[in-house]
Amino acid sequence: QWATIRLQKGAKKPQPQMPRTPTANGIIERDETPMEKEITLLHRADFEFSHIFYFCRKGFEAIVEDEVTQRFSSEELLSWNLLTRTNVNFHYISLRLTVVWVIGVIVRYCFLLPLRFTLAAIGITSMIVGTTLVGQLPNSSLKNYLSEVVHLTCSRILVRALSGTIHYHNKENRPQKGGICVANHTSPIDAIILTNDGCYAMVGQVHGGLMGVIQRATVKACPHVWFERSEIKDRHLVTKRLREHVADKSKLPILIFPEGTCINNTSVMMFKKGSFEIGGTIYPVAIKYDPQFGDAFWNSSKYNIVSYLLRIMTSWAIVCNVRYLPPMVRKEDEDAVQFANRVRSAIARQGGLTELPWDGGLKRAKVKDTFKEEQQKNYSKMLVRNGSVG
Repeated sequence: QWATIRLQKGAKKPQPQMPRTPTANGIIERDETPMEKEITLLHRADFEFSHIFYFCRKGFEAIVEDEVTQRFSSEELLSWNLLTRTNVNFHYISLRLTVVWVIGVIVRYCFLLPLRFTLAAIGITSMIVGTTLVGQLPNSSLKNYLSEVVHLTCSRILVRALSGTIHYHNKENRPQKGGICVANHTSPIDAIILTNDGCYAMVGQVHGGLMGVIQRATVKACPHVWFERSEIKDRHLVTKRLREHVADKSKLPILIFPEGTCINNTSVMMFKKGSFEIGGTIYPVAIKYDPQFGDAFWNSSKYNIVSYLLRIMTSWAIVCNVRYLPPMVRKEDEDAVQFANRVRSAIARQGGLTELPWDGGLKRAKVKDTFKEEQQKNYSKMLVRNGSVG
């Protein structure tokens, strides 16, 4: 009876409508108050055992969901795009919407997938055959011209195979020959997205299988820089070959993804400094995909390349914005790390991405002990400093 009366009283009073905010890309709600401020508040009174719970809460937040690991899973959508089901935000799926989803599956798998697969086969075959034929020609301006035509044509066919809709901004800042193009990395198709608008010299490890066949064919027509696994471990040898490439102003700009791994289209993580020790002009590029039409992020820990391509080719479309930034040159008082951070910040601002200082290698590797010790030292300093004030 008491509960019934309370419910009736509550029904008479209109409840205030809270503004709806997009659900965070996580499962816990964090307090955004800086740690230094919270510790200062704790020390205003005498020490109590309840103060320990603050550190327990911070620890649980870090264990359950830190700001790094959530960047390696697909970002949550504000609305359902009829591609995959999710248990976040979409609790009331009607029968009518389910029928629409089933129709969408039939269209995507029975009509779009065969067409896209055919276009992809045409593009890959044309790339192998075209670059092989061009590679037989002697080095000349004609060979370079035909190589660029083959690369651009085949890349545009492959973009059509993904139903790609790409918007290029500030084309006057496009990378020039003898420079280095650096971009944030979301997907293996980032390279195709960029080569749809211009030619680049790729940098990467030698592969086997179909990818190896493509690499061996393209390197005959264009001065791509492919490395054996043993060479990649020798950083000085890699740097030397890249410097030789950049020194030749007649060669295509090098395309590098300094993060070294794919991030989920929401953030830009630490740029490895090797790309910024080569010298030359850096041409930053910000790539931002629209997840409403398809998830371009490759979670290599969850999907192999075949499964990923199947997901891409059965999505509605690949829509993205490519923003060319003004060229940047390393300052005299900057080291390679500072220059890399400056370029990363510029890309993050232009792409509307979150800038994180963490190494993307944490996707597969454990956190170094030095990082843990550094955080422990920061906690100790805050406790001592605020404890003396309190």
